[in-house]
Amino acid sequence: MKSLLKKLTPKSVLKIYHFVMAMVAAIFYGFPSNKMVVIGVTGTGGKSTTVKMIGSILEEYGSRVGWLSSLTLKILDKEWVNPYHMTMLGGFKLQKYLRDMVKEGIHYAIVEVTSEGIKQFRHIGINFDVLVFTNLTREHIETHGSFENYRNAKLTVFKKLLSQKRKKLSWMKESQPKIIVANLDDENASYFIENKADKKFGYSLKEIEALSKDIKLFQVVSSKVDEHGVSFKLDSTEFNVSLLGEFNIYNALAAVTTARALGIDFITAKHALSKIKTVPGRMEKIENNKNINVVIDLAHTPDSLKQAYETLRKAYFLVPGFKNMICVFGSAGGGRDKWKRPVMGEIAGEYCDKIFLTNEDPYSENPQEIIESIEDGIKKSKKVENQDYFKIEDRTEAIRQALKSAKKDDLVVITGKGTEATMVIGDKKIPWNEKEVVEKELSNL
Repeated sequence: MKSLLKKLTPKSVLKIYHFVMAMVAAIFYGFPSNKMVVIGVTGTGGKSTTVKMIGSILEEYGSRVGWLSSLTLKILDKEWVNPYHMTMLGGFKLQKYLRDMVKEGIHYAIVEVTSEGIKQFRHIGINFDVLVFTNLTREHIETHGSFENYRNAKLTVFKKLLSQKRKKLSWMKESQPKIIVANLDDENASYFIENKADKKFGYSLKEIEALSKDIKLFQVVSSKVDEHGVSFKLDSTEFNVSLLGEFNIYNALAAVTTARALGIDFITAKHALSKIKTVPGRMEKIENNKNINVVIDLAHTPDSLKQAYETLRKAYFLVPGFKNMICVFGSAGGGRDKWKRPVMGEIAGEYCDKIFLTNEDPYSENPQEIIESIEDGIKKSKKVENQDYFKIEDRTEAIRQALKSAKKDDLVVITGKGTEATMVIGDKKIPWNEKEVVEKELSNL
């Protein structure tokens, strides 16, 4: 009924509704963002990991921290899985959690900011102090109409940053400046970093120059990626992070640069990052005694899927006995980025030795049609033959069959859900816990 009403309601009316509700929520909860330093993290990929890294560094520094991400919600030492199936929470939930943080005396609130959230005005009533841009690739194109519209939605909060009131909180020596932090290696970086701010910081893995003289650039001296994680050097400080993939160097750089922008030294950041052994649902290895390597990851865009596959294949190629990478994935329905389905299939066909296509979140779409669209991309690959991919709509069954097909030292990669607590089929939100499903099926082998 709710989805039907949305379809029948004119877009202009929906925009007014979302704006009014967001403003009412902020007023109702007393504009809690004015009583903390609020850090917004936006981009296509890496947001949740970057949020966790920034939060971990701030905690290492001794600050009182809370965050709202697609991965988890956290207030001081209480952390729990995000149960809402949305990255940027709806206006009332978002403002309520920010108010709860104020009650707990939080110094820094870190919030994932999405284009969908901005489109629905969920950012209204939030006074951001620091905005972090991670990267930008094609996503939500159907929703926004074009890549440019998608980018412009994210730019909304950057354009308004300096117009928001600066804060001088009780625990501060001086007012908090408005800060932009950006990944200068991304081709869209200039759109974000060129907005007005009191201070601007950029980070890079490449030999580049800052886009302008007012940008403080943090540039990696050297870096390394192997099966144990990543390492990189800034100035004379060596950072070691037990997370796979070059993209995690970028996530760590975003966090370290943000920390430095807030006056926190490299050594504190180094110690905090060294303590992060895994990020739930993000390239997370599922331990077992079956001699099967199993990794779950949220990857749900062509870019993130390719990064995950490329990283894992390189890492596990070094493991003696490794032969096959078995991939389980699907693609979201509800009209979401239909263009990416065959593209993801083609990527899987390039990297995977065996593929199990299955449900992700079909919403009201026909699950088989989504799967067949992915299959169109797989068929373009010369590597994966017909007998090497399977279409199993039930996700639990697909995971079961993938694990059964795995031999000693093979790698099973299950992507698309991560730590999401529900799967949406039709109008129903079905409870879902990817890790628990995998662990149960492993125990039954």
